[in-house]
Amino acid sequence: MIGKIRQKLIAQEVPALQKPAEIMCPICDRPIPASQRDAHHLIPKSKGGKTTEYLHRICHKQIHALFTETELAQQYHHAQILRDHPEMKKFIEWVSNKPNSFYEKTRKSSRLKSSK
Repeated sequence: MIGKIRQKLIAQEVPALQKPAEIMCPICDRPIPASQRDAHHLIPKSKGGKTTEYLHRICHKQIHALFTETELAQQYHHAQILRDHPEMKKFIEWVSNKPNSFYEKTRKSSRLKSSK
């Protein structure tokens, strides 16, 4: 027996013949493969955020490597604001030449490491 929630999800699935719309990453403007899709809370959950946006896993990791949760909640709670940050601009330029399914481990910025 399948639970009621799962039944609703199955009923809402796109028929096999229809191709689902591609989800574009609002950070790097590339299509996100299902295997690299992460939900990012625009304002961190720990700061009361509820709204999420899908991002490439590598873009999501880069955001959390560069910014604290407080910074994300107070200053960088929108994709365009994140894109305009100089460090993110360098990252976006670098990742834009990579395949959509590309992933590489991300390191925390030295600024965040030294603040602990």
